[in-house]
Amino acid sequence: MPATKPTPLTIADQGFFWVGVERSQKPYGTIPSGQMYVQYQIPAEQRHPYPIVMVHGGGGQGTDYLGTPDGRPGWATWFLRQGYAVYVVDRPGHGRAPYHPDALGPMGNPATFEMIGGLFMAPERNPQSYPQARLHNQWPEGGDAVDEQLLAGMGPMQTDLPAVHANMARVGGALLDRIGPAILMTHSAGGPFGWMVAEARPALVKAIVAVEPFSPPFTEGPFGTLTWGLTAAPLTFDPPAASPADLKRELRKAPKPELQDTYVQQEPARKLVNLRGIPIVVVVSEAAWMATFTHGVVDFLKQAGASAELLRLEEAGIHGNGHMMMSEKNSDEIAALLNGWIEKNVR
Repeated sequence: MPATKPTPLTIADQGFFWVGVERSQKPYGTIPSGQMYVQYQIPAEQRHPYPIVMVHGGGGQGTDYLGTPDGRPGWATWFLRQGYAVYVVDRPGHGRAPYHPDALGPMGNPATFEMIGGLFMAPERNPQSYPQARLHNQWPEGGDAVDEQLLAGMGPMQTDLPAVHANMARVGGALLDRIGPAILMTHSAGGPFGWMVAEARPALVKAIVAVEPFSPPFTEGPFGTLTWGLTAAPLTFDPPAASPADLKRELRKAPKPELQDTYVQQEPARKLVNLRGIPIVVVVSEAAWMATFTHGVVDFLKQAGASAELLRLEEAGIHGNGHMMMSEKNSDEIAALLNGWIEKNVR
């Protein structure tokens, strides 16, 4: 039988705006800087009290949620059909939040087909890179044409990681000041957006769905280190931590042999004051390189007093996914799983 056509969407409102616009004085005049682009759709039948804010990762942009590289509707449309208002952002310097070095400072190189192919599209071609790579089988069919649809929207990343994370708190806080309480759905290098906005506006963050967030805790990336455990910008701890040096760390043994040991705080651990009481789920796919260490995020959060749980797709019967799970063949199945968690945990 042919697939059933989805019913037409009925939209009550849609549009876009920018938040967090600052003015920077330059020799040639005053320029806007640090702004975040926000695109929104509100369904005619809004069945959930809180909107979902979707935050892209790395060099991506909001289009990562608007559609898949093979042309199917993305998670933004899926959740809209469930009755959520949906806000999709382009973080500062990405997509429709323009980048210029005079505004945001130096940027790294754009993503390459070679790098992204090995991480997102076909890690199974290089199974020696990490044990789970051989399990990947969910990238959409279509070859180069599909791969180009993903890479065409990817740009460079700002090289000052502490500034990036501090900016997340600023623009994310401004967004929630405008739209009210919301659920934050983050991905990859956009993961710290959830922690930083909860730091800035804890009363307005109703839940965090962190899809393979930047990790493991205290890791060193190409543009900086997660010196505060989960972020490169300060978080509020109790007892207070005046600097990252106050966060003493130790390795915690991984729960399974194929996983990596990751860092947590030395006991007694300081508590993350502004994440306390916010439902958090950290989502990990079966065949991404991050499958080996993302459990460390939940270990760090729980030790610091946050209400966090780890959701491994394979333990829910969803197999073969890589890091860009919202782009893969079974993206709707994953969206349904995440929606189930939201409906159960957000009040």
